[in-house]
This record gives sequence, structure tokens and C-alpha cells, in this order.
Amino acid sequence: MCGICGILNWAGRTENLDRIRGMNNLAAHRGPDGEGYKIQPGIALGHRRLAILDLNVRGQQPMSWANRYWIVFNGEIYNYLEIRAELQTLGHTFETKTDTEVILAAYAQWGEGCLPKFNGMWAFAIHDQQEKKVFLARDRFGVKPLYFAESNGEFAFSSEIKQLLPLLPRVRANQAILLEWLLTGFENHRPETMFDGVTSLPAAHWMQISLADGSRTTKRYYELRKSEKFANMSLDSARSELRELFTDAIRLRLRSDVQVGTCLSGGLDSSTTSVIASDMYHKQTGLQFLGVHARASEAAIDESSYATLVAQHAGIDLVTICPSIEDFRATVDEVVYTQEEPFSTLSLFMGWHVFRKSREKGCPVMLNGQGGDEVFLGYERYFAAFAKEVPIWKSLYEALLQAKHSRFNLLAVLKHRFYFNNPKLRLRWLIKRTLLTAESISKVDTQFIDRQADAFQSVQTLQQFEVEFQLPHLLRYEDRNSMRHSIETRLPFLDYRIVEAGVSLPPEHKIHKGWTKYVLRLAMLGLLPKKVIWRANKLGFEAPTETWLRDSRKNILSEIAGSKILSKITNLDRVVKNLGQINFKQQWMLYNIAVWERVYGVHWD
Repeated sequence: MCGICGILNWAGRTENLDRIRGMNNLAAHRGPDGEGYKIQPGIALGHRRLAILDLNVRGQQPMSWANRYWIVFNGEIYNYLEIRAELQTLGHTFETKTDTEVILAAYAQWGEGCLPKFNGMWAFAIHDQQEKKVFLARDRFGVKPLYFAESNGEFAFSSEIKQLLPLLPRVRANQAILLEWLLTGFENHRPETMFDGVTSLPAAHWMQISLADGSRTTKRYYELRKSEKFANMSLDSARSELRELFTDAIRLRLRSDVQVGTCLSGGLDSSTTSVIASDMYHKQTGLQFLGVHARASEAAIDESSYATLVAQHAGIDLVTICPSIEDFRATVDEVVYTQEEPFSTLSLFMGWHVFRKSREKGCPVMLNGQGGDEVFLGYERYFAAFAKEVPIWKSLYEALLQAKHSRFNLLAVLKHRFYFNNPKLRLRWLIKRTLLTAESISKVDTQFIDRQADAFQSVQTLQQFEVEFQLPHLLRYEDRNSMRHSIETRLPFLDYRIVEAGVSLPPEHKIHKGWTKYVLRLAMLGLLPKKVIWRANKLGFEAPTETWLRDSRKNILSEIAGSKILSKITNLDRVVKNLGQINFKQQWMLYNIAVWERVYGVHWD
């Protein structure tokens, strides 16, 4: 797990070491264990290392293979031992115990065909000196980031946006993306970022660039498709198969030469991950598994009792923190800088402090339950799609049971269904609540609202849509928060085998009698306390948003009032005068933009 960067040019110019080093060091937090460079005419590569496998100098990057290929790599290939064994039967020999060297050998053997063989998370660049080309690739679901920008005849790539900004002529907001986010709340669903000129290589894609003339090819190498095996599987078989798959996914993700722990919120997904991993880790190492939990200061969203129950049940060494309003105020600038692009929820602050505590405890690898909701239908909005696939009587029956087994009453359940299936109504509501000027609203591309509504035609289409377009912003939150503290997070629910199984299983295996994630709950019987398995009050790792924002209003007003960007896109006098009447999510989004503008020196035009 690391930070990578590179600068390419087609004139054969040799890059200045100080320039690539400056770019590399902006991601020093991603790799505190070393740095490395490779510079030759037309290309410069930089790498920051977080040592997880083969901790000695042999694992340093850029790494070479066969005097032809050079790689900078961020991520982990969990099944690297199995791939290495296959490559050895084909005549390849290895000098290190790293997954990085396995990627190089696999690419030398199979070219782009190596990517489907990998089970893991990755963003890497391979320079082929013989063919004079650079191959960039990103993992199936976009767990690891990869950005690029072009300016003054150069092409640069990096793990984080901040590494590219010094190469641009001016740090400007991407007006279309920022306005769309303020109106709709959608994040990271397009390749374009909120910084003008900075683009993300989409998940499941590779890009090949010629160093001779700068020409490039981009191709998608993976599509999430329905598996007939799981589509026709009985509930009992699915329960058994899922437990085996998940256990194997965790087995692979415990491969490490450093300590591994877990983020334990107390929800079903993190609890599932933690209890299986704890047992396996103890058997492998004889050590107690570390868990870190962030407790909310408000009783209504406090999940600490569930986290404590799971920790006691699984023998986990649980460390609990409780981020305060003082912590929030003290870290606003830092978290905004960490995340790079504006974000919609203060729950990120809880995660940020979890990873800080993990680093303090000396645990550089943490498992997490991210992805479980998208794979096994954990969000209430999935009922809106499920209702379209069943007879009307069953739809109404499920609505009654959903009201019993979730945080929603019956009226809220029915409103939820109606809202997500009616894009015109949704757009009217969004426009009514927004603080954007009419001119700003007219510039917003609202087609994505229609695309999302179309996805609600079936559970499977909605799941595929959300994995591709909704999950990326959650993965960005995870990556930036963890790597800011030099922590590698591993996500068993995003093992591609589990994602394919979850998307393919019949909808009634996932939504049943008002329960979300039904098959996962069944799979965990006997492993988790029933009180955790049959929780109805899904909270979603919430922060005490209202308290933090209400008690920080003076600072918020000052920041918003001084924002040049907000003065151009909102009626700022009205916003400042009526801030107390604006809903808290909107307050945060405005405050976030103002802080982001100041921290990054962002210009509107």
C-alpha cells in the first residue's frame, strides 16, 4: 500500500528530480517507510512505500523486471501466492516475497490479461522500456485511486489530486461538477473531479500511453455480470456458500508481515468481518485481534453497546474513542484537505479519528465492512426496487414488515418508494431546498437523477448501478482517511467473488419479510450474537452532526461569509442571514465548500 506518481512527455525531455520528488512527497503520508524514483528521457516515476509485505529493501519501488519493465504500485494483490506459483510453473523465478514482483511477472507473461487474475485492490503504472509505452490500471471496483492531468505538453498521474495541482496553471473549481454536487449530493460518479483539469481513471479500466507521440488507448476490462450459478441457488445453499466465500476472502486479506486489526462499528457488516477475522488471526498468530470503535456522543446514534458485545463475543481487544466537538473544530481543515473534494456527511470525521487511533496503536492494516450494503441490499432504498419485482400484495406485505424491521414507519417506507421512482418529483424537491441561484441551477446537468431512477427497475440493475456509480465516493472516503494516517484498509465484502454472488442471488434471498441482507444474517447465525444479527436500527456510522454544527455556527458563518465561490453561486446575504433555518446537511455542504476553497486556494474562474 503506497502512493505513486509519474510525469510523461513526448519530447524525450529528462525530468528534474526536484519536481517529481515534490510531487511524490505530497503523498508522503501514504508511504512513510521509504521513497524511490526512476528518471529517464520522457518519463519520471515516483513512489512512497508503506511496507506491508517483505519489509526489507527488496520490496522498494520503482521495481524492475527482466531489464525491461518498471512498476510503481499502490494496493495489494491478495492471491499473489497462488499467481506466483502458477508463474513459477511457467518458468519465472522471483527475488522477493512481494506481490509487486508478481504483478510484473504476470504482466510480462499475459500483458493486460493479467488483470482478471488478480484478487485485490490496485492502481499501478508499468513502464515498458522496450515498447516505449506506459500501462496504467485500476482495480475492478475502484478501491484504490488513480488520477491524471495534462498540461503544457505533459501527462501526469498520481494517487491523490493534491499531487497534480502544482502542475496545473491555476487551481480552479470544475463548475459543472461542483454545482451538480450542491444540488443533488452526487459524488465521484463521473471521471471528472471537482478540480478543473483533474480526471480519475474509472474503475475496471486500463490506459496505455505511447511515449513516442502521446497517443493513448483506454479500455474497460471487467463488467459486473449476473452469475447463473448464484441466480438459481437455494437460500440454504446460498447461506452456506456465502459463509465459505467470506471466510476465504478474509483469509486472503489477513496475509501480512505487519499487524492486522479491524474497524468495528457494531453494525452487521463490520461485525461479520471482525468476528471471522478475529478467530482466524488468533489461530494464525496466537495474538488478540485489535478493534477500534468510534462512539457517538449522542445516545440516539451510539452503537458502542453492539461493538462491545461483538468484541466480548469474539475476544477482540476493543479500543473505543469518542470524537468531541473540539475534535471536530480542530480537524475541519485537516479532514477537508485529506478528502480533497467536498463531501456530504460528517461521518467521515468519525472514520478519520478511527484511523488516527489505529496508527497510534501501531496497527497499519485494518479490515472494514465497506461494500456490504451494496452487495447484500442494506439500504432502505432497495425496497423501492424490490417492490417492482413482486406482486402488489407482496409489495404491501413487505412494506408492513419493513416498517417493523427498520428505522422507518410505514408512511416513511411508502414515501421512500415513491421518491426514488419519480425523478421529476425528486428534482423539484431538490430545487426547492437548494440555496443555489436560478442561474446556477440552470447550469446543472440533472440527467444522472433520471439514470438513477431507471436503475430502480429491478434489484439487480440497481445493485450494478450503485456498485459502479454510488460506491466510489464511499471508497474515496475510506482511502483518504486511512492513508492520511498511513493505514491500509482491506475490504472483504469487495472481493469480486462476493460482489458477483451478492448481485446474482435472487432478490428474495436478500430482502425477506422486511429484513435487509437476509442471507447474510442467516450465514452469520452461530457466529454472531443474535442481538447483532437481527438489529433493526441501522445507523450507518453517524456523527453528532446537529450538535457539532449548531455549536460551531459562529465559525461556520464567518467561513461562509468569506467565500468568493459561494458569493457567485448563491444569494450569500440570504444564506448568512437564514443559516439557522437551513437543514444541517446543506449547512455542512456550504461550509465544506468555503473551507475547501480556502485550504486549496480554489478559484471559480
